[in-house]
Amino acid sequence: MATTDQTLLTSGPVPSRRHGRSLGINNIPPKCCSYSCVYCQVGRTLQREIKPHTFYQPEEIQRAVVAQVEAAHRAGEVIDYLTFVPDGEPTLDVHLGETIDLLRPLGIKIAVISNGSLVWREEVRSRLSKVDWVSLNVDAVDEVMWRQANRPHDDLRLPDILQGIERFSQQFQGKLCTETMLVEGINDSQVPVAAVAKFLAKIKPHTAYLSIPTRPPAEEGIRAPSEEVITAPIKCCRQRFRWWNT
Repeated sequence: MATTDQTLLTSGPVPSRRHGRSLGINNIPPKCCSYSCVYCQVGRTLQREIKPHTFYQPEEIQRAVVAQVEAAHRAGEVIDYLTFVPDGEPTLDVHLGETIDLLRPLGIKIAVISNGSLVWREEVRSRLSKVDWVSLNVDAVDEVMWRQANRPHDDLRLPDILQGIERFSQQFQGKLCTETMLVEGINDSQVPVAAVAKFLAKIKPHTAYLSIPTRPPAEEGIRAPSEEVITAPIKCCRQRFRWWNT
């Protein structure tokens, strides 16, 4: 279990393009993740994990969040969302559901930004179903491109993940969004973008975001595709995307 430093468990509130004023919750220490995405701004994942376990106790996170919320209110700041956006994959936290339950009395909407790799687990879908807004990552629906872009744990299987996302979309009562990171030379041409769009049309997310890497990535040589390169595949897709640079 990680040593707790409450100053590292929360950040903000800060302006968010998706959540208004968002207070970030860092429930995973760097860099515990199921992926080691080539574009990740946090850096490489030295040891990939797929089994949820304990990092922090729910009460520790609750205390840190409550303190930050109270400080923000004293300063006259508004908080629109409490957002789980850690330095790793938030659903690796076996106590995620308990932590969400403890934060509910604050009366603030809760969001989770996940890579989606563990939603094939029923218990993970159950924990995510407790929040108001969820973002899941869908960079590719092709096995080769998925492995190139996300470099998943060896035991992960893309068909299981996609099926898990479909199941979650059918049960989730909040806003489901997806994010697709386009990387030059990996998944930025018409065929992979159209394939992702076809999959997203089945799950019908509230918003499907297309992103490009603009912050320093984990690996050298990772670049964003030009706007000219990605405009054509986007136009060919019936699924509507919203463009964000992140």
